[in-house]
Amino acid sequence: MAWRDSRTYRHRMLLFLSCILLGVAALVSVQSLGDNLKRAVNDKSRVLLGADLVLRSQRAFDAEIEAFVDSLGGEQSREVRFGSMVYFPKNNGTRLVQVRALEGDFPYYGVLETHPIEAATRYQQDQTALIDDMLMVQFDVAVGDSVRIGNDTFVIGGSIRKVPGEALAFATVAPRVFIPLSNLDNTGLIKFGSLASYAVYFKFGFDVDMDLVEKQVRKFREDENLSYDTVQGRQRQLNRTLGNLYRFLSLVAFSALLLGCVGVASAVHVYMRQKRPTVAVLRCMGAQTKQIVGVYVIQIAAMGLVGSFGGAILGVGLQHVLPEILARFLPVSVDVAMSWPAVFKGVIIGLGFSLLFSLFPLLPVRHTSPLRTLRASFEEVKSHLDGLQMLVLVVIVALIATLGVVQTGQLGMGLGITAGFLGAFGLLIGIALLLTKMVRRFFPTSWQYVWRQGLANLYRPDNQTSILMLSLGLGTFLIATLYIVQHALLAQIALSGGNNRPNLVLVDIQSDQLDGVSEVVKSHGLPLIHRAPVATMNLAKIKGFTPEAYRDSIDVSRWALFREYRSTYRDYLFDSERLVAGEWTEGSWDGVEPVPVSFEKDIAQTLHVTLGDTVVFDVQGVSVATVVRSLREVDWQRIQPNFFVVFPPGVLESAPQFHVFTTRVNNAEQSARLQRELVVHFPNVSAVDLGLILQTVDDVLSQVGFVVRFMALFSVFTGLLVLVSAVTTSRYQRIQESVLLRTLGAAQQQIRRILFLEYVFLGALSALTGLLLAVGGAWALAFFVFEINFSIPTLALCVVFLTVTVLTVVVGMVNSRGIATRPPLEILRSEG
Repeated sequence: MAWRDSRTYRHRMLLFLSCILLGVAALVSVQSLGDNLKRAVNDKSRVLLGADLVLRSQRAFDAEIEAFVDSLGGEQSREVRFGSMVYFPKNNGTRLVQVRALEGDFPYYGVLETHPIEAATRYQQDQTALIDDMLMVQFDVAVGDSVRIGNDTFVIGGSIRKVPGEALAFATVAPRVFIPLSNLDNTGLIKFGSLASYAVYFKFGFDVDMDLVEKQVRKFREDENLSYDTVQGRQRQLNRTLGNLYRFLSLVAFSALLLGCVGVASAVHVYMRQKRPTVAVLRCMGAQTKQIVGVYVIQIAAMGLVGSFGGAILGVGLQHVLPEILARFLPVSVDVAMSWPAVFKGVIIGLGFSLLFSLFPLLPVRHTSPLRTLRASFEEVKSHLDGLQMLVLVVIVALIATLGVVQTGQLGMGLGITAGFLGAFGLLIGIALLLTKMVRRFFPTSWQYVWRQGLANLYRPDNQTSILMLSLGLGTFLIATLYIVQHALLAQIALSGGNNRPNLVLVDIQSDQLDGVSEVVKSHGLPLIHRAPVATMNLAKIKGFTPEAYRDSIDVSRWALFREYRSTYRDYLFDSERLVAGEWTEGSWDGVEPVPVSFEKDIAQTLHVTLGDTVVFDVQGVSVATVVRSLREVDWQRIQPNFFVVFPPGVLESAPQFHVFTTRVNNAEQSARLQRELVVHFPNVSAVDLGLILQTVDDVLSQVGFVVRFMALFSVFTGLLVLVSAVTTSRYQRIQESVLLRTLGAAQQQIRRILFLEYVFLGALSALTGLLLAVGGAWALAFFVFEINFSIPTLALCVVFLTVTVLTVVVGMVNSRGIATRPPLEILRSEG
């Protein structure tokens, strides 16, 4: 009976329930990606680190650390890493890069991919430099050209294609340049107090107990302020990071699946209204209610199975696409393999959810009266939800929560996500209902008939307005939120350099270079806005306790206790600072200890110190006792030197230090000219350009945005598929309306215009719903998460609005073709 009854509507049911296809495809592809990522991290864990153990320090290793390193044994490689300007004589190009001076055979695991291939192993012997591939393209240099780093000039021996354990996107933020460690002294860039990190990489035999080695390192690290990383530690870190990526992609896929299921429920609702005459006939012939319901459950299950299998097949194909899209953000190459658990899970979830969402509109068929066989216009008395429908709703919510917990692996997060989904869906539907009620409430009676009829179709009986606005609105919301947040971030950076504020920072200026750098800046007609000396120091005691003892007595971030503080001295506030507590120390220190200092309020809160508390700093081996005299609020988003701790003059002048200048350039050409001259005369001075920061941030956000937009398209396409389904299911009713309008004298062109305007209104309201939520969501992210000024990209949102509206109109009109020309006899015969 199910097979015979479906013959007329089979192609429609296949379309309706194919709404779940995209959701299942998204779930299968993301689940497969997660399985492949987990396998890649586990199989290539040593490649991710390139060694068995890494020790790092922010200062050069002293004799005690060197003795400890020697005691660990194994094969070792050394690295000094720092930021510096490089200069390409071929075209006078300059760029701030990350220089890595290496000695040894690192990486021990994995391959440093270069072009030519042999450059990875020969650059140390040949004393050449390896340049990031992106950097070589940007400055149009090739192998054999030269690059100047500090006081030394290197021949470019090859380009860097891939560094083990690092994502390609890293090169966008910090282009890498590899040089031999033996040539580092020739550059003259590393001096006492220079900003650099030092590392040693270890390779041990397989007979070495790494747990014992890590225990030794952990104990020694606490005394010497070292950081370390092991294969297991890197593996745990990457699993956490990639787990967050996987959860994000899973949520987008989950939303597409739920949207598809909502579309299925809508389609089944309209389908069952059309089947009520058939149900009435079956009731007259003695069919039991459970038999009738069983017929349609079988139909829905069959179509749901077809849609789920189709989605699984599409998902298997997509799992080859996702790693390519994410390649720039993945630190390890992913070998795509079939994940049968992902396929099985996708099919079961797709089938189960399609059945559950279909049962809710299917169950009312039990109340169909046999009187429909006598009167086609008979309407049953509307009733509230019965017990079975309520039970189905409870089961649906429970399964959504269960799937949320399974996807995230955490009970609290899974339940929170479930609440978020229900809240988002409820908010979208609420806004959609509110907008349609406002349209009905303030109906424009003065408009022409065609416009009024097109607008009235939004709230006609059996309309799909709310469902379509939910589907299209969610996709619009995802895409528009991304655009708004990206715009706000870039606008904030631009604002930080606006209003005559500095947009170029010169870093690592040595004390004997102050006059020379000042003259170069002034010779270009540029102002010196800020001058700040910087001395490095560590915490020695807080309130009389050593950092270790202090941490045992109170919960304090290890980062705040053991980090290297870069502090300055002056007797005035910068324009980015505001005094919030205490008294500012004016003039020089009077020589009476403890020294009065000013703390930034957030770091003071993190360290649990306040006015009057004593803090002892270790300034390059010299203890300096201080007392917190004031607290400052600092605008860290300003492109200028800002500090956690400010000393008064007369304390740190004799300490090893470097200096920071800020200035403002008017254009990129002026910035380039200044940087070229500085590189020639002061190669150790690095320039941080706001324009370059904007370009870099825009590049990274665009790459991230592409991934988000790709996943958001699942929701958009699902919404369009729901639109196709709604138009197809209501086609018979549209023909009835068309015939009635033609009987009343309407022309075919008027009917087409009515349909056109209906889809214009529908698309516009859907886009408006998504954009309203996007503006609200982006504002919340900007205010609470990023803590930046909120701004709206008006042009981009207009494009999104027009795109969604046009897509809705095109899909609606294509699927409504022929309605205006159907003969009246078709309706009269069906009614007879």
